[in-house]
Amino acid sequence: MTALTGVDLDIRAGEVLALLGDNGAGKSTFVKILAGAQPQTEGEIRLDDAPIAFASPQDAAAAGIATIFQELALSENLSIAENVFLGRELVRRVAGIPFLQGRAMKRRVVTLLAELDAHISDPEAPVGSLSGGQRQAVAICRALNVNARLVIMDEPTAALAVAETRKVLALTRRLAERGCAVVLVSHNIADVFEVADRMVVFRRGRKIAERQRDATNPEEIVSFITGAHPDLRALETLA
Repeated sequence: MTALTGVDLDIRAGEVLALLGDNGAGKSTFVKILAGAQPQTEGEIRLDDAPIAFASPQDAAAAGIATIFQELALSENLSIAENVFLGRELVRRVAGIPFLQGRAMKRRVVTLLAELDAHISDPEAPVGSLSGGQRQAVAICRALNVNARLVIMDEPTAALAVAETRKVLALTRRLAERGCAVVLVSHNIADVFEVADRMVVFRRGRKIAERQRDATNPEEIVSFITGAHPDLRALETLA
């Protein structure tokens, strides 16, 4: 069984691109390929118009691609600053002995949180004490701290209440306003229409529709997802 076939898609800096489709449409496979977790069997990924290959998530991260999954990979017993710098701690050596630069890390996190308007004041607060929306903000800060050029957000509002969802959508827009490319994977059409600039629909492993937000409406997007769109039904009948 082929998970993806002939997908051709541009991802642009400063834009939120929504990736939509029913379960099994190919979204997860596409994200895994972008994130370096799964190699494509054909075709190529191009960055700045040059071909690039990822053998691992570390390769993708080195190229500036960060993925924020629904199950956030945060350590609840560590502080916000420790999570943001986890694995990339700032150190200075004195007589060959490494010392953590705790103050510098905290200052950097305070700056990132302020840029995102995340309303979190204490970088030493344990992540376990934060709300769902605040945890998303920490995950986004971690992506920004490694100068991510592309941030993939996989169902970031799925487990959040309405007020927290609003905050995360605002954070998503701020990412794009900072010049990041953002791929938003979501089943929530209302969220998508609030925050996305462009929408792409996958169905049965193929890209079947691409629309600017201002050139479509929720009903049309849902009809593509479900296969009820007249153009799509005609094509599937011919196939």
